[in-house]
Amino acid sequence: MNEEKRGNQQPVCKACGGEEEENEGNQWKVWTPLIFSAVLLILGMFLKHTPWMQIQLVQVIWYAVAFLPVGFPVIKEAVVNAMKGDFSSEFMLMSIAAVGAFIIGEYPEAVAVMLLYSIGDSLQDRAVDKAKDNIKSLVAFRPDHARVIREDESVEIAPEQVEVGDIIEVRPGERVPLDGLLLGDEAAFNTAALTGESVPRQISVGKEVLAGMISSYTVVRLKVVRPAEESAISRVLKLVEDATERKAPTELFIHKFAHVYTPAVMLLALLTILLPWIVSWISPSFQYVFSDWFRRALIFLVISCPCALVISIPLGYFAGIGAASKRGILFKGSNYIDAVTKVDTVVFDKTGTITTGQFEVQRSEGLQPEDLDQIAAMEKISSHPIAQAILRYHPVKTTLDAENLAGFGLEYQNWLVGNTKLLDQYHIAYPENLKSVPETIVVVAKDKAYKGYLLLADTLKEDAAEAVSRLRSAGINNIEIFSGDKQALVTKVAKQLKMTNGYGDLLPEGKVEHISTLQDEGKKVAFVGDGINDAPVIALSDVGFAMGALGSDMAIETADIVIQDDQPSKVAEAIHIGNRTHRIVYENIVLAIGIKVLVMILGLFGVANLWEAVFADSGVALLAVLNSTRIFFSGRSKSSAQVVNMAVEGAHQENAKNSDRDIHEENVNAR
Repeated sequence: MNEEKRGNQQPVCKACGGEEEENEGNQWKVWTPLIFSAVLLILGMFLKHTPWMQIQLVQVIWYAVAFLPVGFPVIKEAVVNAMKGDFSSEFMLMSIAAVGAFIIGEYPEAVAVMLLYSIGDSLQDRAVDKAKDNIKSLVAFRPDHARVIREDESVEIAPEQVEVGDIIEVRPGERVPLDGLLLGDEAAFNTAALTGESVPRQISVGKEVLAGMISSYTVVRLKVVRPAEESAISRVLKLVEDATERKAPTELFIHKFAHVYTPAVMLLALLTILLPWIVSWISPSFQYVFSDWFRRALIFLVISCPCALVISIPLGYFAGIGAASKRGILFKGSNYIDAVTKVDTVVFDKTGTITTGQFEVQRSEGLQPEDLDQIAAMEKISSHPIAQAILRYHPVKTTLDAENLAGFGLEYQNWLVGNTKLLDQYHIAYPENLKSVPETIVVVAKDKAYKGYLLLADTLKEDAAEAVSRLRSAGINNIEIFSGDKQALVTKVAKQLKMTNGYGDLLPEGKVEHISTLQDEGKKVAFVGDGINDAPVIALSDVGFAMGALGSDMAIETADIVIQDDQPSKVAEAIHIGNRTHRIVYENIVLAIGIKVLVMILGLFGVANLWEAVFADSGVALLAVLNSTRIFFSGRSKSSAQVVNMAVEGAHQENAKNSDRDIHEENVNAR
């Protein structure tokens, strides 16, 4: 009910949410008293002309019973705030107005004030809570056991019990539980949990292997160099928690406005009683009747009740959330609709966000069809992503029993297929410019002579160019890209998409540092990512976006907004919906305040009666609700549609010239 209290409930916390069944039970607890009060209110108004409802005591009891389920929580909140020194909350004004309505005998109005507020507040809470989920999945990325080698036998214990210097064993497909130095042979590791990149990384003997990596093909042994609480994956989780705590909640306008509106209205109501009394002392001819002016002041309070505001504002945001959901965009709360309207900088992760995350052969140079037959037949023995990409590019039925040279490539008779280091080892000359190619290169040699190469890359998503163009059309000119990939490749993608900057070779800590720098410069930053490694920076950013279809659970849990179909162009659409929702909400505020001020003035002069008061309250609330539903019928702007056509055409032209899939050159060493 308290927006400030609700705003502090972040989507990611150390212990938030409950089980799904528990949430459903809580929903019933919330809506049951509202339904009960609504039924009594409607029946009471329907039966008001019956003889027994003409009895004053029956009316008081009937509407008091209807009032308590919805009014007591508001009055309690007003009292709690008052005890803390806050006498100007909207809860206090609604409480005074409701009590005043009871005093002058307008019992239905007293119930309606609290009922409408409670409905609006519950809808707001439901919009927030529906999107939040339990953060327990975070711990799935922290291994719960470590296999320690003691006296040539492996013993499974908790990572927290492993000491620095112990030898641990990690089997293929298992996640490394602790940071350690690699012992034995060179080995390949899946580093997606830390870098988000798709190609396994080959790590040499004596080099450090970080917790969270996965052993790709072989059993490896590591010498532990850090305790569990200082491991790489623990640092990632801690970054998520710390960054979330730094994210301040967005406070809705009504809560701020109430601190000015409420005391002003209360003062005016008091002056409505006192000023005529003072005038009667100055001018004896002026007849002052306390009951008349007291009733006028109470009518003024009923008119001034912010019912239209407190229901139309949360409903406006709720409608915005619903409209976004229909377009595959999930806002986790109305405060993020406010936040997205202030964004002036958008930062994209690369792999899986701007690109598809899958290797594709872009072209071959110097190779004939029969050469490709030989290469593909050699690659059939490997399950490596590069091998699979080559087989998709040139499928064959034949399989050759090639020798896998770990970290270099493949050898079969007089053929060599792999990275440039493989040719260097055999002292085979090749074009020097191949070393500067940012994409992944698979070189081929036969009879100790260079023949050609295959170029592989991670292709851009179809709407990548559209995403950048639509953001620029929305007035966001600072668009950047972050990646764990090498700088040359990130720079190429940034230039191709006409982004402002591109930063490569980044681990999670580096991404956090860059986002913090942007925020220190006064930027309002939205970060868009999909991997586990993106979770800390998603949490730290002013607005965090996650790709919901193929994105990691951790990124989705951490994000404020989830793009359910993984289309980066939906970021601009989310900002468009946020701006439109924000505009409609402020239209409701102007409508509600404008009419209320007019009727308040009429009420002070005794012109307005309770019919006008009802219109200023419930009637304006209805108009505001109808205005809020316009959000559901909003479509893509004309300028956006034009940008789409231009951007897609430009993307196709650019893709014809360049390869756009980005992976570390060193990651080819996984072969």
